[in-house]
Amino acid sequence: MIVLVSKLFHDTLTRFERTRIISARALQISMGAPLLIKTSVSDPKAVAQEEFEKDVLPITITRAPPKKR
Repeated sequence: MIVLVSKLFHDTLTRFERTRIISARALQISMGAPLLIKTSVSDPKAVAQEEFEKDVLPITITRAPPKKR
């Protein structure tokens, strides 16, 4: 699942969405994906956190519209 984080929704992400994005990116880094920022940190979780905070992740969140009753 590819998800893109737009700057419009960056402040409205739930803690679960934020965790999912950082975790998915940390897994990618641990599997050998190239880093998107220059950093001296080698821990994949810390690198993913830095990338998230600097808004360089090419990930978007798509939410299902609320169901009508």
